[in-house]
Amino acid sequence: MTDAPRTLGPQRFIAIAGNIGVGKSTLVEFLHRTYGVRPYYEPNDTNPYLKDFYGDMKRWAFHSQLYFLSTKFKIHQSLSTEADAVVQDRTIYEDAEIFAENLYRQRKMSARDYRTYRALYEAIIVELRPPSLMIYLRAELKTLQKRIEKRGRPEEQAIPRSYLARLQELYDAWFEQYDLSEKLVIDTDALHYLDDWVDRIDLYARIERSLGLRRQT
Repeated sequence: MTDAPRTLGPQRFIAIAGNIGVGKSTLVEFLHRTYGVRPYYEPNDTNPYLKDFYGDMKRWAFHSQLYFLSTKFKIHQSLSTEADAVVQDRTIYEDAEIFAENLYRQRKMSARDYRTYRALYEAIIVELRPPSLMIYLRAELKTLQKRIEKRGRPEEQAIPRSYLARLQELYDAWFEQYDLSEKLVIDTDALHYLDDWVDRIDLYARIERSLGLRRQT
C-alpha cells in the first residue's frame, strides 16, 4: 500500500477548524505534502491590528476582526477558483461564529460594531462555496497552552486560560450545528501522525472516508 493517494481529486476543499494552538497549520502542511493540495494559511502575520488587539481587546476588537473577515473573504474567493484540491487553515465561519461572537459576549466589541460586523459577514457567506470537508481539531486546554508556549508567538503568550475555554465552548457548539458540508472531529491530544505510522494510516483513512474516496493500493 502506498503512503497515500497522489491526489484527492479536482476542486476538493478541505477546511481545518479549531482553537488556538490545536495544530491546524501543522495538519495543513502535512496534507499539502501528502496529497499535493494547495495550502491557504491563517493570515496572522499580516494582521496589522493583532499585537494591539492582544494588548487592548476592547479598543481593537472590531478593527482586528474586520481585517480577518475581509482577508478571509479574499482567500475564500481565491480558493474557490482553484481547479485542484485545496486546504485552508481556519475559515471565515470561525472568525464570525467563534471569535467575533466571543468578543461580543465578553463586551470587548460593542453591540453597534457587532451588528455591523454580522451584517457584512452574513452578506458574504451566501456567496461562498462551502468546503467539501470541515475537519474540527480538538484538544484539552492544557494541551493548547503547552503548544502555544512551545511555538512562542509573543502576542499569544499572555492569552488567559479562561479565554481559550470560552473559545472551546463556542467551537463545540458551532461544530455541533454546522451542516454546510461533511464534517470530521479529530482529537489531537495524543495524535502523533507526523512520526507514528499507525496514527498516520488512521488519519488517512478517516479523511478519505469522509471525502468518499477509496485508498489506492
